[in-house]
Amino acid sequence: MNTICIMCPMGCPLTIEEINGEVVVSGNTCKRGEIYGKEEYTHPKRCVTTLVEMKSGGVASCKTSTTVPKERIFDVVNFIGKLRVPDDVKIGDVVAKDVLGLGADVVITGRK
Repeated sequence: MNTICIMCPMGCPLTIEEINGEVVVSGNTCKRGEIYGKEEYTHPKRCVTTLVEMKSGGVASCKTSTTVPKERIFDVVNFIGKLRVPDDVKIGDVVAKDVLGLGADVVITGRK
């Protein structure tokens, strides 16, 4: 598997392989790249960004406060799609805590 490390501005090109049951990362220039590569190979995670509807019908942008397992992204988006937040919501407000038990809150990042 080939990917780009996103742990720092270097953007090292990583090659990640499983050799004899062990995940081996090459191309990284620091320890953070090795850690990122192993996690990306074994249990990828992503921060979710989307829109949430306000009670008035407008929308606000939001994101998860931390990464969630990649295989649960659509579950999180569906959960957020059912939310209706107050019209007076502000940037930085937490509108849902511990979404689906994943340890991530939904935080407002902008208003339209």
